Amino acid sequence: MTTPASRRSGGRSARRAARAAPLAANVRPVRPGLEGGQYRPLTDAQMQRIHETALDALEQIGLADAPQSGIDIMTAAGAELGDDGRLRFPRALVEDTLAKACKEITLPGRNPENDLHLSGHRVHFGTAGAAVHMVDGLGRNYRESTVQDLHDAARICDVLDNIHFVQRPMVARDIPDNREMDLNTIYACCSGTTKHVGTSFTDPSYVADAFEMLHMIAGGEDAWRARPFVSNSNCFVVPPMKFATESCEVMEACIRGGMPVLLLSAGMSGATAPSTIAGAIMQATAECLAGLVYVNAITPGHPAIFGTWPFGLDLRTGAMTVGSGEQALLSAGCAQMHKFYGLPGGAAGGASDSKLPDMQAGWEQMCSNVMAGLSGLNMVYEAAGMHASLLGFCHESLILSDDLIGQALRCVRGIEVDDDTLALDQVRAVCMGGPGHYLGTDATLGRMQKDHVYPSLADRTSPKEWAEKDKPDLIAKATARKEQILSEASAACFPEDIDRALRDRFNIHLPRK
Repeated sequence: MTTPASRRSGGRSARRAARAAPLAANVRPVRPGLEGGQYRPLTDAQMQRIHETALDALEQIGLADAPQSGIDIMTAAGAELGDDGRLRFPRALVEDTLAKACKEITLPGRNPENDLHLSGHRVHFGTAGAAVHMVDGLGRNYRESTVQDLHDAARICDVLDNIHFVQRPMVARDIPDNREMDLNTIYACCSGTTKHVGTSFTDPSYVADAFEMLHMIAGGEDAWRARPFVSNSNCFVVPPMKFATESCEVMEACIRGGMPVLLLSAGMSGATAPSTIAGAIMQATAECLAGLVYVNAITPGHPAIFGTWPFGLDLRTGAMTVGSGEQALLSAGCAQMHKFYGLPGGAAGGASDSKLPDMQAGWEQMCSNVMAGLSGLNMVYEAAGMHASLLGFCHESLILSDDLIGQALRCVRGIEVDDDTLALDQVRAVCMGGPGHYLGTDATLGRMQKDHVYPSLADRTSPKEWAEKDKPDLIAKATARKEQILSEASAACFPEDIDRALRDRFNIHLPRK
């Protein structure tokens, strides 16, 4: 005979098992594409002034150093080449471009469940950058990053719920040949994750080989063009107000090959962009508007992310300040300008100037991630794992950032107010003949999973429990989680026949698993 105690125990075990099971997407407390937009540091009038000033800059100053192909493309669309070699953009040309530019973009993953739908204030967090070092959180050391580190980062991202895309976060410093580095970057990322991947190219002559690789992975050119699961992160400008010649040629090749592009303007406030927050946002906006003209003159409506990425600068030392409050404001203000134009956009958030995953990293990463999310930034790049003002990347910090971004997303989700959440019936039942508390009520148990985000590694135990567990260290827990992830087979690895064909065609540096 089952005793009441055992029945209670069995019920509790069943509830714990149910809570441990993965939640359906529609009841998860946070998920990709939550709507932000609650935070607006710029007024409508201020956005209008930034827009008008950006148009003045494009019409009066213009941009220098476009490749000849770009000059031909943009002047045919209506840009004007001055005697000084600068391309200038009449207001009517920019306005016509905005009218035909792509307003909604889907960035596919290799797994359709990982598709990202960019529109409105839908928020997504992911990696990015070009770190040249790996951070050893336990050993407190830096070393050069490798293609294996890049592959491992992609594998880790693939299993983290709150990392929604994987733009290459580090450079494979162990591959000296730039062509092989670019191709191995694609292989390492795509064989590590089925989420959308972003990458860049060192030289335009490498793009054709990259497309050959991507067609092989996709199952043919038509399949690739139907679902381009890799986008090009393209620094098409060298601020202030100059085109980056080779990057523009890369962009042209990527557009013709059906690859989405991130138009990335990364001025340094106080160095290559005005020192004021408004001025840095204005210049980045002007540069990206010029890029938008370029893209749409090649292929009207081609998917292009408006990538205003101005960075902060410590004017005392000249050091980057990616973890500063100014950086958070820069990215939030840029997000508003994206919405001003109704364009899918991205900016930097979540990076740290700290050298290690410590308290400084925590406050810096959370500040800009929350503000970027609340502002409705579609793509929050560099949101996880990035340290030392973009010079170092840390696997343990990447894992910890999954918890951090989960909390940031809960802030983005905000507060729902309706009859159910106002809970008058609950108050009546608890206070009038009920237990006098809400612990264990059906309503509390029914909402504990869909309303609350529970960290995977953060410690919420009492000091007594913490001591009884031998005072677990957060970095050590993240290291153990990393080792556990990397010890298991990756769900993203290529089928044997495709992997063999890729290795026969290209010099793949990663060892065969």
